[in-house]
Formats: sequence, C-alpha cells, structure tokens
Amino acid sequence: MKTKYDDASWHLEGDFPEELPKDAAFTHTGLYLAWAVLAGLGSKELQDDFEEELAKLSARLTAPSEVYRVIDGKLIDDDLSDEGNAFTKIYFDFEVGQYLKDYEEVLCKDLPTMYHVADSWENYERLKPILDNRLAAWRDDGR
Repeated sequence: MKTKYDDASWHLEGDFPEELPKDAAFTHTGLYLAWAVLAGLGSKELQDDFEEELAKLSARLTAPSEVYRVIDGKLIDDDLSDEGNAFTKIYFDFEVGQYLKDYEEVLCKDLPTMYHVADSWENYERLKPILDNRLAAWRDDGR
C-alpha cells in the first residue's frame, strides 16, 4: 500500500486563504521535497523520471517547490529512497511529526498563515539547517 505524505489539494479544500494563488498550497511540502532531493533522499525513480527538473533544482534555476508542482502536488513514498521514507514517516507526519512545527517556527512568525510563506531560495536556506540537524539527529539515534 502506498503512503501519501501530502497532497496540495488537501490544503486547497481546507482553510486555504482565498486571497492567495493556489501555488501557495505547494510551498510547505515543496520546500521539504526540495531539501530531501538535494540531501540525497529522493528515489531513483524520481531522479530518472524528472532528471531535467531536478537538474534545474540543483542549479537553483527554478523555485524550490517546482518539483513538487511537477509531480502534481502529491508527495508519496515512491518519491523517496528507503532512508528518505523512514525519516519522512517520523519527521514529516502532520499529526505527530516535527516538520510543521519547525516550518512555522522558522518561516511563519510574522505571517497570517503558513500558506503566506514565499517559495524562495532564501526561505529554503533558512529551513535547511533545521532539516539537516533533524536528519543528523535521527541518524545518530540509530533511526
């Protein structure tokens, strides 16, 4: 059975702010997926199927969330390596994981909602050290 970690449509159906473009529903997971891919946690299948998009991502020639948009705004287990899935199941889980708390603490302090975060490399760089530290701690704990 496939695991679906997030789907942008879930957010658009919820309390998504009407004044924002629909692309704003992609940012929080798009930044995570960009980080995961650049940290080597993407699946071989994702790398093979989206080689051109991932090359643009690596060169920062596209917005961080572009790959998430290209895969239709659905983050599933097929997009991540075994290690990527093991980490994501614990850290990214919206119910019990730490990701949204970290995201909100780092990027949402003066914003009306988490959807108001800009899809930018500046925000990616602000979030990246937190994600790197969470992954390192998880690895140090023996997963």
